[in-house]
Amino acid sequence: MKIGYLGPQGTFAEEAGLGAFNFKEADLMPFSSVAEVIAAVEEGSISDGIVPIENSIEGSFNVTLDMLAFETNVFIEREVIVPIKQNLLAKPGVKLADVTAVVSQPHAIAQCRQFLAANLPNATMEAANSTAEAAKIVSEEDGQRAAIGTTLAAKLYGLDVLAEDIEDYKQNQTRFVMLGKNKVARTGNDKTTIVIMPHEDRPGILLQILQEFAFRFINLSKIESRPSKRALGEYIFFVDMDGHIEDKVIADAFKCLGCRFTDVKFLGSYPKA
Repeated sequence: MKIGYLGPQGTFAEEAGLGAFNFKEADLMPFSSVAEVIAAVEEGSISDGIVPIENSIEGSFNVTLDMLAFETNVFIEREVIVPIKQNLLAKPGVKLADVTAVVSQPHAIAQCRQFLAANLPNATMEAANSTAEAAKIVSEEDGQRAAIGTTLAAKLYGLDVLAEDIEDYKQNQTRFVMLGKNKVARTGNDKTTIVIMPHEDRPGILLQILQEFAFRFINLSKIESRPSKRALGEYIFFVDMDGHIEDKVIADAFKCLGCRFTDVKFLGSYPKA
């Protein structure tokens, strides 16, 4: 079965699939949105899906987190960290001074705020589902729009690179995860992700969560809140920790959190990037 990714061809997700995940082009199937990739994994029309989950400049991809928490029952099976180099792309003949609008995935636009403010202060920003979709849109029009995307997308869609490496911070990285239906065996160098969904707001909830890990000397690499979708001011908590669910201390913490809170969801144990 195919491995889905956020397409079309020329996205960073495709680069992650071909590079860090080491799949062949024939193994991969593009989808037009992250939500479609995850839904296809859930329904079984693809075996796995590659989606972004976190960027070092702009933080988490909310659609990925929300679908994992609320809409699907899939597991994180692997993770990779990919350096992100953003470029400004336009049709041949278009110069930087000609550009009146910039199209890209909102995370990509946000990663280039300083460049855009300094070089294209009057240009409008337009959202696309992916950087490659933005490149495709620009390639099919005669207007003075530019896209933010990869050099691979420029090559695929016949665009010129007007400016290279336009991201605001040069250590820009995105963490991609591979999602599937399988729980992954322990390797000894693993990470576990869970989501804790309290069904009431009371003093000390966050402290109670953190204590379960502190008492067991479990190192947390990330904790993040997201709206519960039930009411304003109610939140759920995503937690990344060192270790595997088969480790006794991780299993004990997961069990005790389940006793304290109504809903604790296991999102996967997988090898660290």
